[in-house]
Amino acid sequence: MGFSQWLQQLNYDWLLQELFIILAALSAITVHESAHGLVACWLGDDTAKSMGRVSLNPLHHIDLVGLIMMAVVKFGWAKPVPINMRRFKNPKAGMALTALAGPVSNVLLALIATLLCQIFSGAYQLSGSQWLWYVGLLFYCVAMINAGLAVFNLIPISPLDGSKVLAVILPQKSYEWLMRYERYGMIVLVVLLLTGLLDTPLNFLRTGLLTGLETVTGGLSRMILNLIY
Repeated sequence: MGFSQWLQQLNYDWLLQELFIILAALSAITVHESAHGLVACWLGDDTAKSMGRVSLNPLHHIDLVGLIMMAVVKFGWAKPVPINMRRFKNPKAGMALTALAGPVSNVLLALIATLLCQIFSGAYQLSGSQWLWYVGLLFYCVAMINAGLAVFNLIPISPLDGSKVLAVILPQKSYEWLMRYERYGMIVLVVLLLTGLLDTPLNFLRTGLLTGLETVTGGLSRMILNLIY
């Protein structure tokens, strides 16, 4: 068999899917971290903006280990956006709102991707054009990765966003106690991920979120498909 014939008989679908997952992961962390910096700037802290972290360039936000974890297990993290909470009028509330901006932006991106996935997948079923299936797969990956990043970051373990939200709810003494152990949070997270203890609850929450988004966008996607076809 010649080299050109060998290339032609290969199945590239798996490679394309991995490429889509990486692209989806890059879009997810870029939107997530930029949302943190943008909301912080709105609330009075322009630290992230002055350091170029309110940017749609993924190279400004990539944490290599977090990106690999996101591509492999569909849950990961990016390089944290620098925040100076002392610049907020209400530091704890400002920090919580800034932290929530990341997961909320991922949910919104997952919502848009779910709608587009339904439209392109439905168009593929109606027309049979293979390229429509691939575009639908890309948006499915975007929805899945963004939903996963959103639920993962709401875990109340530092340095994830959920710990900053928890700080608003906790009494001051409990918050100060929690902050004493903040530096151990990343170690705990890595152990939980590598041992698979988080897999079941995170997959349950991600699946539930995606199912809800599909329900929300289902009617609109059908209406758009009826107008096109």
